[in-house]
Amino acid sequence: MRVLLVEDDEPVAQSLRRGLLRYGFEVAWVSTGGAALSHTDPYDVVLLDLGLPDTDGLDVCRALRERGDVPIIVISARSDETDRVVGLELGADDYVSKPFGVREVIARIRAVMRRVQPRAQTDAGPDRYGSRLTIDRKAARVRLDGDEVALAPKEYDLLAFLTEEPGALMSREQIMEAVWDANWFGPTKTLDVHVAALRRKLEGAIAIEAVRGVGFRLEIVKDAEPS
Repeated sequence: MRVLLVEDDEPVAQSLRRGLLRYGFEVAWVSTGGAALSHTDPYDVVLLDLGLPDTDGLDVCRALRERGDVPIIVISARSDETDRVVGLELGADDYVSKPFGVREVIARIRAVMRRVQPRAQTDAGPDRYGSRLTIDRKAARVRLDGDEVALAPKEYDLLAFLTEEPGALMSREQIMEAVWDANWFGPTKTLDVHVAALRRKLEGAIAIEAVRGVGFRLEIVKDAEPS
């Protein structure tokens, strides 16, 4: 996922950038509102500081929203309720107050993307992965060769998360935060159990590779034929 980070405080920006990169995000960093508005490379979400040196971040928020529907998450030291309300009314999708943790920002990004993606795909049918597997995210149903597969709730959540980016390596920490809870302190063995269940139930349609010491990578089995 590509992030446009608009932040004039270099230590804050570099710390957040390193954290996002560690979790697999691509990050383009600019330090002024003018640079944000002139940025031409594509991005999927904007992290926007309000205290910019050349212009008010609220004006940048308004201008970005007029251009399109890319999600905007305001990150600011301004904790006044008025600023929050104005930011949201101008089109921001969420608001994070400084100081914040990288995990909180990532959780906000994922929550915003989950909210906006269904709006962009309202008329779309089930997502197809290869020739055998379909996932109906609106109905939370999975079909293999046309037949519905009975998945436990967390099995479905795990599959839905891993198929958001087939081929991407997801760390155990990323998966546990996204599928279970950001504050999960239990054993991660439960993840291995759910991965094993998905492998068994969807054999031949997907392959979930365990990368020792890191996490898992889901691949779609190409040109698979019904067994």
